[in-house]
Amino acid sequence: MFIFDLIVARFISLKDYHVNNPNLYKETPDAAVRQRVVSPLDEIVSAHLKVLYHLMRADPPNYNEAYRHQTSCIQAVVKLLQQMKEENWILPIMYVTSTNLRQLASKCEMHMNSSKTGEILEKAAESLMACFRVCAGDTRSSDVETKRLGMLNLVNQLLKVYFRINKLHLCKPLIRAIDSSNFKESFSLAQRVTYKYFAGRKAMYDSDFKNAEDFLTFAFANCPRKFTKNKRLILIYLTPVKMLLGYMPRKEVLERYNVLQFHDLASAVKEGNVRKFDEAIRRHEMFFINAGVYLIVEKMKILTYRNLCKKVHLMLETHQIDMNAIQTALQFSGVEDVSHDETHCIVANLIYEGRIKGYISYQHNKLVISKQNAFPNMVVA
Repeated sequence: MFIFDLIVARFISLKDYHVNNPNLYKETPDAAVRQRVVSPLDEIVSAHLKVLYHLMRADPPNYNEAYRHQTSCIQAVVKLLQQMKEENWILPIMYVTSTNLRQLASKCEMHMNSSKTGEILEKAAESLMACFRVCAGDTRSSDVETKRLGMLNLVNQLLKVYFRINKLHLCKPLIRAIDSSNFKESFSLAQRVTYKYFAGRKAMYDSDFKNAEDFLTFAFANCPRKFTKNKRLILIYLTPVKMLLGYMPRKEVLERYNVLQFHDLASAVKEGNVRKFDEAIRRHEMFFINAGVYLIVEKMKILTYRNLCKKVHLMLETHQIDMNAIQTALQFSGVEDVSHDETHCIVANLIYEGRIKGYISYQHNKLVISKQNAFPNMVVA
């Protein structure tokens, strides 16, 4: 069956060479298909040929009709999944049809004139969820025959949709389902890399930076070097996460993947230079916004404050630092209108986040720091 299902999957893919054959562009192919293809595959093939008709014969392509027939195609796949209770040979066919559906939904979104952005992709996600439920509901324990092996591919498709339409709260149950699966090691490495990338981004947005680092590090380390664009994309999220955890990136790594925007930030953070940090944010603002990391990189200002306080400590050579000295340093570094209370607030946050080991003596207006490792080290990664 393995060879057969791969062949069928290829012939219902919109990326296969057969899509350029005009003899296949039929508006009503049902009768002809039923004569040549056994049920229930005939419904899948008929729907696919209708998709080709509306994509290749229409000028411009009718993406709405193509998407409608692709929805019928995946509904036929769900029916086949339910019928084949003891077999999972249809999984490659499911992978192709679900990818086609998501991509056609994206095309519809691009070409439609509607205020309801994301509506078609959301409906596509409902169709993908129908496949997911069938796969997740397979109770067989065999890691060869179970349909649960198809869960990760569908989860990745759904994560792509939910990130696209900005409904990240819907990602949580999907991530939980994969993390609790007994088949995690049976999924392909490529699928696991994709999953870790999206799970890492979700953890980053939830401020769960340790898990975000673990997920994104796995994705970056296991993404083949030839996929430079993918590695760069992963690094755009991994770099700010590592910086927030105290790991400063090397310039040569950032240069290799063309993300030197983070080098300016890292330099400002290491120097404790608030003015330089703000300038780097302004200079690369659109890059950070488009990447979806603007709010994350802004959180790095706390590290800049930490290093500034460390510089004051090194200059004064005392473990009882006058808060007025820190206020003066902040003003000199670019926070010109900082008040006494704001200075106390900044230092209190540094202590709370564990960036400084110590306490504020309000009676003496001093920051009293630990004599051992008062400023936990930042590591160059």
